[in-house]
Amino acid sequence: MAAALVFVGVSAQEPRARPQPAAPVFEDGQAQVVPAFEDATQWVHQRLWVEAEFDSDGDRKLDRMHVDVTRPQQTETEGLKVPVIYESSPYFAGTSGPREFLWDVRQEVGAESSARLAQPEIAFQAARTTISNSQVAAWVPRGFAVVHSEAPGTGLSEGCPTVGGLPERLGPKAVIDWLNGRAKGYTTPTGTEEVVATWATGKVGMTGTSYNGTIPLAAATTGVEGLAAIIPIAPNTSYYHYYRSNGLVRHPGGWLGEDIDFLYDFINSGDTATRAVCNKIYRDGEFTEGRDRRTGDYNTFWRSRDLLPLLGNVKAAVLMSHAFNDWNVVPEHSVRISQALKGQVPLQQYFHQGGHGGAPPMALMNKWFTRYLYGVENGVEDDPKAWIVREVPLEVAGSPAAGRGRAPAPDPTPYADYPNPAASMVTLGLTAGGQRHGSLRPATTADGGTEGTETLTDNVEFDAPTLAKAEMSLNRLVYTTEELLTPVHISGTVRITLRLASSKAAANLSVYLVQLPWTEGRIGTANLITRGWADPQNARSLTQGGNYDSLDRGWPLVPGEFVTMTFDLQPDDQIIPAGKRIGLMILSSDRDFTLWPKPGTELTIDLDAARLQLPVVGGAAAFAMATGRR
Repeated sequence: MAAALVFVGVSAQEPRARPQPAAPVFEDGQAQVVPAFEDATQWVHQRLWVEAEFDSDGDRKLDRMHVDVTRPQQTETEGLKVPVIYESSPYFAGTSGPREFLWDVRQEVGAESSARLAQPEIAFQAARTTISNSQVAAWVPRGFAVVHSEAPGTGLSEGCPTVGGLPERLGPKAVIDWLNGRAKGYTTPTGTEEVVATWATGKVGMTGTSYNGTIPLAAATTGVEGLAAIIPIAPNTSYYHYYRSNGLVRHPGGWLGEDIDFLYDFINSGDTATRAVCNKIYRDGEFTEGRDRRTGDYNTFWRSRDLLPLLGNVKAAVLMSHAFNDWNVVPEHSVRISQALKGQVPLQQYFHQGGHGGAPPMALMNKWFTRYLYGVENGVEDDPKAWIVREVPLEVAGSPAAGRGRAPAPDPTPYADYPNPAASMVTLGLTAGGQRHGSLRPATTADGGTEGTETLTDNVEFDAPTLAKAEMSLNRLVYTTEELLTPVHISGTVRITLRLASSKAAANLSVYLVQLPWTEGRIGTANLITRGWADPQNARSLTQGGNYDSLDRGWPLVPGEFVTMTFDLQPDDQIIPAGKRIGLMILSSDRDFTLWPKPGTELTIDLDAARLQLPVVGGAAAFAMATGRR
């Protein structure tokens, strides 16, 4: 009995094994859900204001950004340090709602616009205690903290909305500086009690869609230390490219009559006490002086809201995401940035055939953030440089859901890069007959110039699908290939050269590349390949093609005098199936995108000078096989 008692006593004194602290888990190069991080009732929530380095409302006090934090409990109880997934937005406190014809589009091209309609004001929500729950369920259980902030002048962030101005770049920079101990955070917007991010590793990844996708890239252009990776989804990288095209006033798809002052009102949810000041400085001041709805020309106002010239500062790894059928924020926004960043930072591109929005698959995002925020060597930098959803069944592409990016889609196809490196330009010329269907044929420098000219008459009463389906029309010109014997894969940016004359001093010019015969339903991938718009008044600047970012002003057209212009349509990657014909459609006003002048303006096209360049995978040989011109 004594021996037994001794044994029991010794056993009672043996130390118990302590549970291991919770830690992130990685498998297949991705952060996994950790049970210890899953219980949302245990997460730590913080709310604070971070002081930025600007005073956008001119009150002689630095503006403070409203921030919230959600992080695993272990960052409070076990000393765990974690990286951050960060989303910033001007939308978190609500918007004013859409308003068609805020600017009345029923006006002549080149004329002064009538007065804009007023937007209803957004109610200021002074009692809000949270910002957003986006990103939280996806990332906190995987061992990340999630941070949100409201853009300057929205919600409970101080200052003014500047719609692409410098504060939108410096606001998120301040939050990243705070996460790295370089900026001060406070418990209130006016107090002095500080909040310190002792739980943060300092590594930050940003993501978001649309405006929320613009802000990660805007922050990256500051070169802020700690911003290690971004995943911009459908970002607006230039407000000129959002509201104008090649010198032409062009509205984003679905938002006819919108301009930059509309967007200002749409997001102006900040403190009502400062709105009158902000309106005077920005909406009724800087915006009124700079937007120029009469000529549509690029100027210093628009340049100050373009991220492309600032890309030299970017250090973050970039996974760019966009849809080729996004006609709100058109795909050139992402493509122009990706092309400029190649070789500068780690870069991948994800594209799909849906509408506005559409994040990359979670596995792609997870590998990206795991590699650059946690430093896990998962080889993502050696993966294909582009992932593209390209095959969409016709019945899906033509459905109402397709235009909203909600239709089911196949898995993305890996590419060595985008555009597909196997693509090369095929140059086509036009043959007469465009009021019905002229022809697209391979062009050579030795073409003799015998096709002459053809004329269309502008009439905005007819939209583009109606004109494309018409067997004959005086309001557009159409030129088509032969019926395809094999599929044609287009990857890259289509370029058009036109020599034209207008019967008036100003005119819209719209160009579509379509699949014919037209499939009834939405103008999705079953019918539309790509499209673009340009102002013939800016022909002097549109001489080399590419995107129009010229400070040169447009010049009134001399009626009947020809001008030559070269410009790009929107980038694309699409496989045109056998049995279809590729059609080039030229029209003047585009009912869904441009101003609506009175019908009657005539555009005359010099067919012999026209050239269409298609980026075809397999080049001229593949195109010849598909069209039977071997």
